[in-house]
Amino acid sequence: MKPAFWARRAHKWIALIVGAQAFLWMLSGLYMTVISLDIIHGDHLAHVRSEPLRIGTLSPDQATLLRRYPGVTGFKLKQFMGQTVYEIRQGDQIALVDTAGTKLSPLGEDRVRALATSLYQGQAPIQSVELLQNAPKEVANRRAPLWQVNFSDQAQTSLYLSPFTGELLARRHSLWRWFDFLWMFHIMDYESRTDVNNGLLRTFASIGLLFALSGLWLLLYSFRKRRAVI
Repeated sequence: MKPAFWARRAHKWIALIVGAQAFLWMLSGLYMTVISLDIIHGDHLAHVRSEPLRIGTLSPDQATLLRRYPGVTGFKLKQFMGQTVYEIRQGDQIALVDTAGTKLSPLGEDRVRALATSLYQGQAPIQSVELLQNAPKEVANRRAPLWQVNFSDQAQTSLYLSPFTGELLARRHSLWRWFDFLWMFHIMDYESRTDVNNGLLRTFASIGLLFALSGLWLLLYSFRKRRAVI
């Protein structure tokens, strides 16, 4: 049989194998280019405002703070909900201490509600607040425990906050969740959705290259055959 016969058969069967995945690549790529990354990151839903430190006479001073909390390996001053606080580190533990020396961490639900409301840029009320001991999949790379605050808006906004520092750890919403879902198909990592160099992706990319090469060969072959007939 002629090489063109085998090239056509190979091209047809490769198209069946990679066609569906190629469609998913294009669909997911289109979504990623149409929706701005700033929107995906949720910057419009929650914003951390930088506040200048208002330092007067600190009580306790640093020496007293170190005596009161032995084992402190580092600390810094920062603004937290309109007040100046210490963020102290003891080994791998971090906590907030106000300037009166009172420990604020871990943050309770009432304080977390107030913090989330101050960060949220929308008008919807809080739907639910939950302290999670295990990070859900959409924030799997964040360290638990963490507070999840859900808002009853159309975007299904969720803010994740640290119970120890009050830091806004992540913003999640419906457009981000769609992005994450399509990203899974785009990189063909159906478990962690983070490995862009996995074996399945390399295999399909290689097969896709064979599909393109076989199509190019058939195109050149058809032109040569047409010229020969003429």
